[in-house]
Amino acid sequence: MRFGDFELTLINGGNFRLDGGAMHGVVPKTIWSRLVSCDDQNRCEYATNCLLVENRATGRRVLVETGNGDKFSPKEKDIYGIAHDASTAENLRARGVEPASIDVVLMTHLHFDHAGGTTRRRGDRAEPIFSRARHVLQRREWEDATHPHERNKASYLAENILPLHDAGLVDLVDGEAEVAPGIRVIPTPGHTRGHQSVRIDDGQGHAVLFLGDVIPTSIHVRLPFIMAYDLDVVGTLETKRALLRRAHDERTLLVFGHDTQTRAGYVGLDAKGQWTVTDPVDLE
Repeated sequence: MRFGDFELTLINGGNFRLDGGAMHGVVPKTIWSRLVSCDDQNRCEYATNCLLVENRATGRRVLVETGNGDKFSPKEKDIYGIAHDASTAENLRARGVEPASIDVVLMTHLHFDHAGGTTRRRGDRAEPIFSRARHVLQRREWEDATHPHERNKASYLAENILPLHDAGLVDLVDGEAEVAPGIRVIPTPGHTRGHQSVRIDDGQGHAVLFLGDVIPTSIHVRLPFIMAYDLDVVGTLETKRALLRRAHDERTLLVFGHDTQTRAGYVGLDAKGQWTVTDPVDLE
């Protein structure tokens, strides 16, 4: 999709399955199961959508998210319903884009399904895949990921994170920051304390917002739909409320990090006054 000087391309970082109850929080299954199906283990299938942003004027390439990666053990593949070895790097190469050509990597946060594709295994160690890219993160997210507690340590895996630091590829920011012309990271806390989203402006009053896990799928635009994985549920609620109102008022295109079908779209209010995706957009 052309967007001002940018070319936007969705890259699949590998599908997986997560518990449907956890993904929809306090919303009962009798409601969410009308909107999304689950398997006999109550797991729903999700994508790990990544966004390649190429500036046609400068040639710079920015990658938003790196997906699951391909370092899962057979046991982990079984837990998460992974029946493939797909990775963001592999799918980039299939489009003629070498990982070494990426200038900046932006991750909304460092959970394994967003940061797993940053590294690959070489023998008994992991090394960065995007070897010349600056990896831009909120300082608070980095601190939490490198000092995890019992509630989040299963999602923050050292092999996805520490090799970036060892290679000198990490740039930490505090709050909103421009990381490349027309591309900014903005704090969107709730899922994690240091969660950020990525805003792309075309310079003519139009914007695209990659949401990450603050609104992981198009279903989650409904305000009560908040994941049980979120560390601050009320924080997510207030972040969502502000994001959706601004997105509606400014006609911002929203990109969903985990949706397998409606990966992007514009929002509006339905007859009941609930947020919904009114105009889906295909970025592929």
